[in-house]
Amino acid sequence: MVPLKPLQLKAFTLCMRLATELKGEREVILFAYRTGDYDELNVWRELDGRLSFYLSGDGVFFQVPELGALKTHLCVTWDSSSGAATVFMDGRKSLTKIYKKGHTIRAGGKVLLGQDPDSYLGDYDAKQSFVGEVCDVNMWDSVLPDRTIKDLVSGKRVQRGNVFDWETIQLKISGTVEVIHREL
Repeated sequence: MVPLKPLQLKAFTLCMRLATELKGEREVILFAYRTGDYDELNVWRELDGRLSFYLSGDGVFFQVPELGALKTHLCVTWDSSSGAATVFMDGRKSLTKIYKKGHTIRAGGKVLLGQDPDSYLGDYDAKQSFVGEVCDVNMWDSVLPDRTIKDLVSGKRVQRGNVFDWETIQLKISGTVEVIHREL
């Protein structure tokens, strides 16, 4: 995915719709942003079913309903100034956890959907790949209000992502990927 602007971030909201029939058989990467030296931002479905995201090291984990074959609208938010980290599933907000207060996500990396590069765009582990459907990936360089996230779930028009905008995104396809264009 090619961003609209560099991912030099002190806050973000990342949203997507996804469905998978992979159960707790393995951990699955949903979103990966890696610079030459670090996994700057990774979003995972862990082996035990929890959702997590990692910013340059340790992760923050959320016990939420399991992903399944019915599409789920997922959003992850984080704000460096407070450290507030939250997950939304179909508009329902998790508890807020304090994570990486004062951290900055560094620019200069590459974004992948459904695969975790263990080195800068290389060393992939097929057992970590996402199998299923992912669409409507949008990212903002701020934490969206709860109401806006609920509006996204219901299909209302909201401001487009200013880091990633699914309606205009440039995708670079690699591996076994089928792109199916649908009206959202």
